[in-house]
Amino acid sequence: MNWTLEVVVVPVSDVDDAKEFYASRMGFGVDHDSDFGPELRIVQLTPKGSGCSIVIGKGVGEMAPGSLQGLQLVVRDLRAARAELVERGVDIGEVQVAGPGGFRPARDDDDLNNQGFAFFADPDGNRWSVQQITAR
Repeated sequence: MNWTLEVVVVPVSDVDDAKEFYASRMGFGVDHDSDFGPELRIVQLTPKGSGCSIVIGKGVGEMAPGSLQGLQLVVRDLRAARAELVERGVDIGEVQVAGPGGFRPARDDDDLNNQGFAFFADPDGNRWSVQQITAR
C-alpha cells in the first residue's frame, strides 16, 4: 500500500497576506479558497510540480502562527530557484553547503547535489529551506 503525504498545515496570522505571499511571491498555485463562515476558511496552495500542498486558513489547526519549522522544497537548480525567489521579493538567504562542520557559504565550484540549501521564512516566521537534488 502506498502512503502519500498530500497536505501540510502552515499556521498563519493573516490568511490574505499569507495567500499573497505563497501565490505571488513563492509561485504556488491556488487550488481553492473556501470560506465557510467567520470561524473556518481553508486555502490550499501547491508548489509547481509538487504532489504535496499546503493549507493556510482560519480554524484549521492549533499551532501558533510562525511556529512551523523545517519545511523543505526541493529543486534541480538551487541557484536559479533562489534568483527567481529574490526577483519575486522573497527574503531568502545565500546558497549554503551542508557538511561535517555544519553549513558554509557555497562556492561557484561546489557540487550542490543533496548538500546545497537556501533558507527563508514566510511573513509569520514559518521557516523553510530549499534544497538542490539533481540525482537521487
